[in-house]
Amino acid sequence: MIYFDNAATTLQKPDCVVRAVSEALCSLGNSARAAHGGALAASRTVFAAREAIAALLGCPRADHVVFTQNATEALNIALLGLFSPGDHVISTDLEHNSVLRPLYALQRCGVAVDFVSADKKGNVDYADFEALLRPETRAVVCTHASNLTGNALDLHRLGELTRAKDILLVVDASQTAGALPIHMTELGVDVLCFTGHKSLLGPQGTGGLCIRPGVEIRPLKTGGTGVQSHLPYQPEQYPTRLEAGTLNAHGIAGLLASVQWIREQGVEQIHAREIALARRFYAAVSAIDGLTVYGDWTNDARAPIVTLNLRDTPSSELADALFEDYGVATRSGAHCAPRMHRALGTTEQGAVRFSFGYFNNGDEVDAAVAALRELSRE
Repeated sequence: MIYFDNAATTLQKPDCVVRAVSEALCSLGNSARAAHGGALAASRTVFAAREAIAALLGCPRADHVVFTQNATEALNIALLGLFSPGDHVISTDLEHNSVLRPLYALQRCGVAVDFVSADKKGNVDYADFEALLRPETRAVVCTHASNLTGNALDLHRLGELTRAKDILLVVDASQTAGALPIHMTELGVDVLCFTGHKSLLGPQGTGGLCIRPGVEIRPLKTGGTGVQSHLPYQPEQYPTRLEAGTLNAHGIAGLLASVQWIREQGVEQIHAREIALARRFYAAVSAIDGLTVYGDWTNDARAPIVTLNLRDTPSSELADALFEDYGVATRSGAHCAPRMHRALGTTEQGAVRFSFGYFNNGDEVDAAVAALRELSRE
């Protein structure tokens, strides 16, 4: 199988990740629940992972790295814990449902939400953010890069705006953490939500939030933390404020190994390799008769994603043919990004997404291009 569905999850992980999970399953107890060797080993692993992620993503304090099971949970914690009736939030058409659905839920509870529109290439006009500001605006909530087109937003520019207006910048980094250089403090990001199983190359069931000191998020869940057990409410300090229940220490051990591996390779080098593969594919398929390629490829500050359609062929049929006849794995359909599909005009047809990872190679790219050429002729 040629695997080009890395935007959904990276299938091939560094060997150190597999070893770390295997060893953790045989050695780690429950973090923060006791003082014996297994529990202490789990606590040390979890804290080392907080430190590694803080260093990778530019979070100023390791204890402000909060673990969740994925980015969706992290975004729900952030959005439902930050905003209240009467607040106003600005978001974009680029968003995944992990941002959209919590925002729509907040709308039903009295939070006002406006969306910056995307054009036919999936780009936004940054002047629209400022035009939508109100006195009650609390935050800009946005993805770093679209999971459909790969187009990235300029977080530095948005950070300058939000700092000047004294509002929050909450970012969904599901497609970019580990794939693009991110330093949340330098960019002016207040809350950065990430998942472990995509470009961070870790196990599924891992993710989290990086929170700027001073940002107060109400707990979404309450329960056991292993500390301050006599309190009738959730402890106030991070990270336990937002981490009720047993953590996935086995998965976090794998995430620690993957983040260490990424830091050794260098995010810049990883991005250069992935974007080179994506550009090689984009250049070749753009010349194939009958193919429509979406997104903006005028610069490399983007996720390594190429999305396309073949004439009026339903995207699911094209994806099935690619896999059944050529062994090329992609993602078709709506990609949990309905507003982006409306902007591109692909709501009915959907689209086929090719997403590239560090462990792909040029021969696989060329084989996928050859498959699309044959399908186009047919």
